[in-house]
Amino acid sequence: MLQRFRDKNLDTWLAGWLRDRTARLAAPRYQGRRHLIFALCDHFEPLWGRADERTGLARVLAWRERYPLLASRFRDADGRPPQHSFFFPGEEYREPFFDHIDQLVREGFGEVELHLHHDDATHAQTRDDIERYVGTYAARGHFSRDGSGRARYAFIHGNWALANGRPDGRQCGVDDELQLLFDTGCYADLTFPSAPDVTQPARVNQLYWPVGDLSRKRSYEHGQRARVGKTYSDRLLMIEGPLAIARRPGSAALRIENAALTANDPPSAARVRSWIAQHIHVEGRPEWVFVKVHTHGAPEKQAASLLGDGGGTLHQVLTSRYNDGDRWVLHYVTARELFNIAWAAMECREGDPNRYRDYLLAPPPIRLR
Repeated sequence: MLQRFRDKNLDTWLAGWLRDRTARLAAPRYQGRRHLIFALCDHFEPLWGRADERTGLARVLAWRERYPLLASRFRDADGRPPQHSFFFPGEEYREPFFDHIDQLVREGFGEVELHLHHDDATHAQTRDDIERYVGTYAARGHFSRDGSGRARYAFIHGNWALANGRPDGRQCGVDDELQLLFDTGCYADLTFPSAPDVTQPARVNQLYWPVGDLSRKRSYEHGQRARVGKTYSDRLLMIEGPLAIARRPGSAALRIENAALTANDPPSAARVRSWIAQHIHVEGRPEWVFVKVHTHGAPEKQAASLLGDGGGTLHQVLTSRYNDGDRWVLHYVTARELFNIAWAAMECREGDPNRYRDYLLAPPPIRLR
């Protein structure tokens, strides 16, 4: 049992989860109508498994052809179909891949953000790579723009190793990565949860601002929970998805629920309940509940589930059980829209979150064409 505890790296985050759950249980329960703000973030890697470009293109085409068929069957309270955030690895950029993803974005099915894998990297090398990838994506019309015309992007680190978060220093190399990301236009990191990986922070089920020395390795460990009345303009926002210890369906056995959608662990009504029960929200705005789940959707096995029965089950549960207009109101959002709604909450906005999808950062130009 002790070895299993260590193998799952429970020592890095279980105490944090228990503290979070205790605080939630002690807090007054919100009794009114709640808004479910739901984002699906895909570490979309067409060349996963060292695939050749022909295979990669076939993987992209599967999404181009089948995702509109799936998404068009469902609508949220605002009339929007499910939104898919494609966190595309800069190192896997290929023009033919984006020709098809561009079409999905233009048709209103999602947006593109940045994903990156690197190993034994330097600050200068990483900055050069990110600026090149951001420039390439932005030239195609992706990413929001700030008032000066600068591209702003959301980020997920490949292999979870944000800010050199592994003890062995592999799969990153850049201690001050959070500061570097912000300096290159990143507004939010959505890497976590990563459990049972060793990179998982002790801080769980939160939207939070990293604080302290951002040049320090694993600087994401230290943060201040996002709350009404407080924003920062000099750092990115950490947006975590749900993480929990949950029961296995039909069993008394326990499992780690890390909000990962896979073919072997597809969406279910029980999983959706578990995600929502973590009650991720901006402190002081408990009626806006944020659920960010993730997947690696390009490989064939995952794609078959997400574009078939798995995806169908997910959206059937969301639209039938969490969109009655009385107890729950459902909002499908992109990563950018999730950030905007969270920022609006921090600036004391209330009411219908749909009003704040574009609150701070406008849609990328490709969605306005």
